Amino acid sequence: MGFDPGSVRVVACDIFGTTVDWRTGVAEQVAEIAAGRGVELDGGAFADAWRDRYLPSMRRVNDGERDWAYLDTLHRESLDELLELHGVAGAFGEDARRRLVRSWHRLPAWDDSVDGLARLRERYVVAALSNGGFALLTNLVKEAGLPFDCILSAELARAYKPDPRAYLTAVGLLDVEPSEVLMVAAHAWDIDGAREAGLRTAFLERPLEKGPARGADRAEDTRSDLAVRGFGELADLLAAVPGTVPPE
Repeated sequence: MGFDPGSVRVVACDIFGTTVDWRTGVAEQVAEIAAGRGVELDGGAFADAWRDRYLPSMRRVNDGERDWAYLDTLHRESLDELLELHGVAGAFGEDARRRLVRSWHRLPAWDDSVDGLARLRERYVVAALSNGGFALLTNLVKEAGLPFDCILSAELARAYKPDPRAYLTAVGLLDVEPSEVLMVAAHAWDIDGAREAGLRTAFLERPLEKGPARGADRAEDTRSDLAVRGFGELADLLAAVPGTVPPE
């Protein structure tokens, strides 16, 4: 089925890595909190190791290996494991661990995100569609000044992307058809999951998402309807499409 951009009514955006720079934000906060406890930690390496546990922890929930747990809980479990592996668990009490988990609630937006999203909102309903918990996303969106119309957390579906339930719950809540939603993400696994759920897709390149030393996903790693280098370019492409009508 060919892609008709004019049929899009909702632009749904992934958050971690696509809209905000998770690595810089987490690395800086980890280093600051560790230094306050007299511990020297490489914030970037720690953030990388923490993020490496992200998909496996959610997969266990989706596969039914464990009961539903929202992302703060999964982040906390991964954090406890990492502190033990680094041999510094004793230096981080409950308060410090809570602060570390909440570092994921305060992340900087990429330079093009705020203006690009604002332009998209002129013609579309623009939603945050993320695996983050509802409180996490509310705090993050407010802190970063991201102009979303609504937040659609995986917590509402009690299933994590790329499980189709996460995408289709968002579709149902907005009362649109899957093909009327354009999922924007910088990750092949997210694009693949959205496509399989019947959504249209736009791969947004973030070459520095994982820092300068680790390769990020590329548009050629998946199949998408559009490939862009930022929210501004996406807004430019869609601005040329006539007849866009947001949901009533």
